[in-house]
Amino acid sequence: KCHSKLMLLRTQTLLESDAKLSLLIMRVKALTAEYNQWQKRTPEITSNNPDVLLALGKEELQKVKNDLEMLLSTVKAKNKQLEDDLKREEQWHEEQEEILDCLNGIEEDTRTQIAKFSQTSLTVTTCNELQNKLLKLKLYKEELLKALGDFLEEHFPLPEKGGSIKKMTSEEPAVELITLREILEILVSQLMKTPHEPYVTISDSFWPPYVELLLRYGIALRHPEDVDRVRLEAFH
Repeated sequence: KCHSKLMLLRTQTLLESDAKLSLLIMRVKALTAEYNQWQKRTPEITSNNPDVLLALGKEELQKVKNDLEMLLSTVKAKNKQLEDDLKREEQWHEEQEEILDCLNGIEEDTRTQIAKFSQTSLTVTTCNELQNKLLKLKLYKEELLKALGDFLEEHFPLPEKGGSIKKMTSEEPAVELITLREILEILVSQLMKTPHEPYVTISDSFWPPYVELLLRYGIALRHPEDVDRVRLEAFH
């Protein structure tokens, strides 16, 4: 021990260039000192007595047995600790797997909700677009109807303002005439409500020149079997 301490102390103060040489010198001195100690030591002489040899053998075996028992006890304790650690690791592993399964389930649910939300958003967006288009179509329809009404009232008025036509028979009262716009509205309404029966009976309130005008330009058609019934041409 003293030689080792001296070697360490001396190697700390040496330069790097002389460190290897000094270390070898110190090892030589240590080995020399150990050699001298072994030279001075007198070896113990073991008795030749069989009983003494047997006792010494038993003593050595007992020491070996005790050492092995201590080693076995240590190994068992170490194994027990390792088993406990293994159980804890297995339990932790199971918990981590459960957490992973739970997270996977949450991820799957989240993806499903995102997909549903996307579909819902798409549906809502589509509905809004359709509603906007429908509103635009309604406004456009109202504009067309207003423009058509203004055109008809300006160019196709009644033959007399507040005028009426009298029947050949004086027993019946005068019939109030309707405008061309009203005639067209009746024909359109009949065609839309009952497309299977679009014909309208020509009443006395229909001014004959307007009826002939509609028939001449193909806007209205007569019934093939009843000349008093007309229908609007199905332009749509």
